Amino acid sequence: MEGAFLFAVLLHFKHIYLYVAPAYGIYLLRSYCFTANKPDGSIRWNSFSFVRLISLGLIVFLVSALSLGPFLALNQLPQVFSRLFPFKRGLCHAYWAPNFWALYNALDKVLSVIGLALKLLDPSKIPKASMTSGLVQQFQHTVLPSVTPLATLICTLIAILPSIFCLWFKPQGPRAFLRCLILSVGKAGDASIFLILTTAGHYSLFPLLFTAPELPIKILLMLLFTIYSISSLKTLFRKEKPLFNWMETFYLLGLGPLEVFCEFLFPFTSWKLKFPFIPLLLTSVYCAVGIIYAWFKLYISVLTDPPVSKTKKQ
Repeated sequence: MEGAFLFAVLLHFKHIYLYVAPAYGIYLLRSYCFTANKPDGSIRWNSFSFVRLISLGLIVFLVSALSLGPFLALNQLPQVFSRLFPFKRGLCHAYWAPNFWALYNALDKVLSVIGLALKLLDPSKIPKASMTSGLVQQFQHTVLPSVTPLATLICTLIAILPSIFCLWFKPQGPRAFLRCLILSVGKAGDASIFLILTTAGHYSLFPLLFTAPELPIKILLMLLFTIYSISSLKTLFRKEKPLFNWMETFYLLGLGPLEVFCEFLFPFTSWKLKFPFIPLLLTSVYCAVGIIYAWFKLYISVLTDPPVSKTKKQ
């Protein structure tokens, strides 16, 4: 009950947590609305509590009514949703977040350059610097299919299906639920994923802090967090194998040369005026590789873990 209430409040404070709402919903349905499991860990269907389901729904409804009710009364709910989900800003906005779509956009740019070089594309039909102009608006891809809001929604749902599958069919209690939300101290493999994910994710925010006074601040803050996290988790799992393999180590160390190029070398080249988007493109693509790698590595770990075969207490 308390977990449902707190998450509903959190969701109405910041709608980005909608991404983890399915995990919360499935976990509460599986562990709260169904009161018992079979010895093999599967659901005991006759243990379903309709009263508990109604209580959860009532909590979410009351929180939502309190939050959105005033906007509904003033007939401003459509305006609220248009601000919360601004699809007209485009697929990646002016700042390319380090996700799959950054790689998708970069591939489209590479294919368009190759197509122009091989004279397979008509230059007059290709908009100049469409996705790299820094403008916040919708754009059409040149070679790859353009992505609609519905397509991104479907891809997002597909991307979270493995975690939902594990929460429902491979229940492991609260620990499995936490692995769908946070990770780092449970085991060495999770710590490795956590460090790759946070390091790449934090560095990807550097382009948003672009003024000279912010440069030493962002570098020092990231170094402090990264060094402390790595040293602490290495100490915690000192009896196990190294947290990173050679490929992961090489990737993380590569952030150093990337930062030197973007912040200290590129501004003094002739490319700065002609291709001002290169540092952001390189940063987004490089960090997207690490984040997607961490995502795949986590899912492989989650899907290969054996289920816990314990009967839930009444």
